[in-house]
Amino acid sequence: MAIDRIWSYAPDSGHTQGQDLTGFAVAATDGTIGHVDREADPHGMRHLVVDTGVWVFGRSVLVPAGVVTGIDIPGRKVTLACSRADAKAAPRFQTDSETRDREYLRAVGDYYDRLPPRETAAV
Repeated sequence: MAIDRIWSYAPDSGHTQGQDLTGFAVAATDGTIGHVDREADPHGMRHLVVDTGVWVFGRSVLVPAGVVTGIDIPGRKVTLACSRADAKAAPRFQTDSETRDREYLRAVGDYYDRLPPRETAAV
């Protein structure tokens, strides 16, 4: 996946402009990781902030839109092209200001862009 495309939903992801994913469950290739807390698009770097609940001790993770492989509107579920371990190992998200920090977002995008391609789980 090209780094410039990591911040945009893939055409076949099922995303439509203006769609609100807040509250949707988020599934990695090997299981659920949490739910969408909010979406943001600073500097054209569209991403989801995913609340992991108790799975990663209440920490949130930031997931670029390009990692989303499927959106199931009726089932309120977003599927990712990474594993739970991949999401957990991403650059640590600590404060809301990081969702607007260009350097932090570049580090996150670079991390996800370097992940090997994976088979996606069914939405």
